Amino acid sequence: MGGRTLYFLFTDTGTYLSRAINYCTKEGLNHVSIAFDEELLEVYSFGRKNPRNPFTGGFVRENIHSDFLKNASCAIYAYHLSDAEFEKVQTNIKEIELQAGNYKYNFLGLFGVILQIEINRDHAMFCSQFVATVLREVEGFKLSKPECFTTPADIRGLSGLQLVYQGKLAEYKTRVVEPSLIRNTVLPRQSLHSYYQR
Repeated sequence: MGGRTLYFLFTDTGTYLSRAINYCTKEGLNHVSIAFDEELLEVYSFGRKNPRNPFTGGFVRENIHSDFLKNASCAIYAYHLSDAEFEKVQTNIKEIELQAGNYKYNFLGLFGVILQIEINRDHAMFCSQFVATVLREVEGFKLSKPECFTTPADIRGLSGLQLVYQGKLAEYKTRVVEPSLIRNTVLPRQSLHSYYQR
């Protein structure tokens, strides 16, 4: 079967802001990011540009090994796309990245979600609005509400998502990525015995 796999990373960093959002939404893991690879080397979202300041937000490329994220609780899902859909999502994100300086975090939009008031601002998004926007042309990615009302829980509830891992983000590499690399590595015949004797 052809196609490519996109990954959704849902996190909860335990900050005051994330706790406030959790309280308002009655859900956990209220930050969502998109990754193009299982190792989560390319992870994109709308969030804090400075981990110490929740009010300086916008388009970000996230580092899962940063002090801000590595201790976060998380759930990681795989989502299969056609080659053309995967490339379109990449193109959509790269276009935003090229104009990253013009984009801001849509704090007003968060209140719009809570109050169910549609607030669309030019060059401003929150994390799940970003995900819904860059995937809106994907045939299977069908949401029952506008992008400005989309929450991480809405995305997590879509059919077609496959849970890959749930737990501490810091443990994802040793629990999922490294075992996967071992399974997919073709070892020379003479090294098999020594490998399994470790």
